[in-house]
Amino acid sequence: MADDAEKTEEPTPKKIEDARKEGNVPKSQDTSGVITLFVAILAILMLFPFIAKHMLFLSQYYFSLVGTHLDKLFMLDIAIVTFREVLLMVLPLALAVAVAGVIAALAQFGFLFTTKAIMPDFKKIDPIKGTKNLFSMKKVIEGVKITFKSHITLGVGFVFFFIFIKELPTVALFSLPDQLGWLKDKMIIIALVMLLVIFVFALIDIVIVRKQYFDGLKMSKQEIKDEMKNMEGDPQIKSKIKQKQMEISRQRMMSEVPNADVVITNPTHYAVAIKYDQEKHYSPIVIAKGMDNMAQQIKKVARENKVHIIQNPPLARSLYAEVDVDKPIPEALFGAVAEVLAYVYKMNRK
Repeated sequence: MADDAEKTEEPTPKKIEDARKEGNVPKSQDTSGVITLFVAILAILMLFPFIAKHMLFLSQYYFSLVGTHLDKLFMLDIAIVTFREVLLMVLPLALAVAVAGVIAALAQFGFLFTTKAIMPDFKKIDPIKGTKNLFSMKKVIEGVKITFKSHITLGVGFVFFFIFIKELPTVALFSLPDQLGWLKDKMIIIALVMLLVIFVFALIDIVIVRKQYFDGLKMSKQEIKDEMKNMEGDPQIKSKIKQKQMEISRQRMMSEVPNADVVITNPTHYAVAIKYDQEKHYSPIVIAKGMDNMAQQIKKVARENKVHIIQNPPLARSLYAEVDVDKPIPEALFGAVAEVLAYVYKMNRK
């Protein structure tokens, strides 16, 4: 029983699918960060002329205000112009980052739509459990990991930023377009370096996340047995259903024996009841067959209903082996069956 309770087995496909339906999927935040940052860099490169244009417009606008008397209406106008230009610069980047988030999710666990993850669960707002989760060892480890990765990434970025800061006295002598070009180049370098660092962390994180995810879904042997029972049905219940179906089939088959033209036997082990209706069927039909005890029951019913019983061991064995109930006899047995039926019809003077 101890082995059954231990979750040592890999999760079944059904277990994984059920977890997906609950919104429980392996998601690496670092991987999402790498994809988001990568898309953001591409967006900046593609939109930089557009952004630079609006930055240049803002700088020219501010320089044009030198010496102008400021009042409330003029300050409001400055705020509106600034907000508009900043929005035009930020909005495309925000949309790109939002799309990147969707791409990151699709790349990790595919398309998933479920409402269970956002359904209200009052157990989650239990203050006692919330306090325990807040100060749990898992949260502490996660906090340490995030702090470590953030410091390493920002530290590497700051090193490059500090190197580039030394160039500012020279850059201050450039024209504004050249300054923007310098800023663009240095931003790309810093972003790529930080992206490389995050990418390394993401590779490690996605391996850890997926391992923890599948370890969390591991099942005990008893859980796998229970799942199989639920999917395929309890073997005992299935056996009873099958037994009941066979019993109904036997009863229906036995009810057809009185309508047979002849029962062919071997004579003890096999019995096959045949009926030939020229108006309905092209060839004779096997309406009942049985072996051993069932064969004896078929012969008993046949005798009670005055159905002819003919002993022909080879033919009885062939019919039993080759023809199912309610199926016509094959052409290979036409001749032998025809002889039997001819004999029976002669006995009945048909």
